[in-house]
Amino acid sequence: MATRIKGRNRRPIDREVVLDMLAQRTPDYSLEQAFYNDQDLFDIDMEGIFSQQWLFAGLTCEIPKKGNYLTLDIGDNGIIIVRGDDDTVYAHHNTCRHRGSKICLEHRGKVAKLVCPYHQWTYNTDGQLIYAGQEMGIDFDKTKFSLKPVHCRTAGGYIYISLASSAPPPIDDFLVDMAHYLEPYDLENAKVAVESVMIEEANWKLVIENNRECYHCDASHPELLGSLLEWDDTHDPRASEEFKALVAEKQLLWHEDNIPYEHKSAYGNRNRIVRMPLKMGVHSMTMDGKVACKKLLGRIKSPDLGSMRILHLPNSWSHALGDHIIAFQVIPLGPQLTKVVTKWLVHKDAAEGVDYDPVNLRKVWDATNDQDRILGENNQLGVNSQAYTPGPYSKTFEFGVINFVDWYAETLQNHLSI
Repeated sequence: MATRIKGRNRRPIDREVVLDMLAQRTPDYSLEQAFYNDQDLFDIDMEGIFSQQWLFAGLTCEIPKKGNYLTLDIGDNGIIIVRGDDDTVYAHHNTCRHRGSKICLEHRGKVAKLVCPYHQWTYNTDGQLIYAGQEMGIDFDKTKFSLKPVHCRTAGGYIYISLASSAPPPIDDFLVDMAHYLEPYDLENAKVAVESVMIEEANWKLVIENNRECYHCDASHPELLGSLLEWDDTHDPRASEEFKALVAEKQLLWHEDNIPYEHKSAYGNRNRIVRMPLKMGVHSMTMDGKVACKKLLGRIKSPDLGSMRILHLPNSWSHALGDHIIAFQVIPLGPQLTKVVTKWLVHKDAAEGVDYDPVNLRKVWDATNDQDRILGENNQLGVNSQAYTPGPYSKTFEFGVINFVDWYAETLQNHLSI
């Protein structure tokens, strides 16, 4: 698989070239070819987007006890996310301050201290160096060699990190919304019942673009459309009167149970939360529309909560149902290679084989993810052709894609203009 495509008149891709391409792009059209397949531009994406923006990193229920950790790689940057001795969630660069060795080698684990396997330099969970051995001499100042921190925030059970070397972009408003909208689910008392990792041979932006529209759903996602109503706003020009009436009916029920449902957006197109009903009579994203887990999450009493859809650019979206939550994470691996991680959350006390069947829990989205993988990979193959030129988005069916591409272009342009 090629990692760089050279067009017939290709110029070297550097910051000034990218700024010029962004300035000249046609609004409401897809991006120039290089944005989807060029190694230089991928490196600029990793520098300007994934090394600056807040990223969905995991869930607090994955590290429920002191010393529990998980690791994450963003490009060349390894990250440790650990529950500290003070119960705070910390994020550190997974790089020893001695000679740079990776410290945590497993994806998940539990430790009393963070110990580098190379020379046993030892750190507290908050990153402070507490042991470096007598070999460093009596004058060695351990306080100068703590693990390098990564910006880390949590809200509603979700963990976000930023690799920005200085102040990261604002996120407080979104975190307030997340805490409010996820309060009914009590995700501190949830667990990841199932997790899948899919490698898609497509650029990360094509993965996100595909997610941001359901123009393709009728022809591609029969399992998903057994439960999903594609509209996520009653102001959608395609929304029928029947749909609007269903939304009004469900909102009355949600209001009575103190379940948040109003549309929330933060920081332009970067973040959004909206609760929309599923099809009439459907309670969950399963093949038969019935709940996948008998034990509902948190304080939820009725499974008829529709789907609360959470978007966080650049790398995640979620569907929060009454009985379980599906959280998606996108990690770029190369210009034409992307990792998509899907996690299914249920109540921590739900018993496998009694309250839920893992196969049934994941069936709809396993099928949908694989269908989207095929669509994304075919999209990538077509984009790589010399015949590719940017094409127009539908302002009604693909407004979510337009929003994403506008956010991406503005964000990268702002970064490169500094």
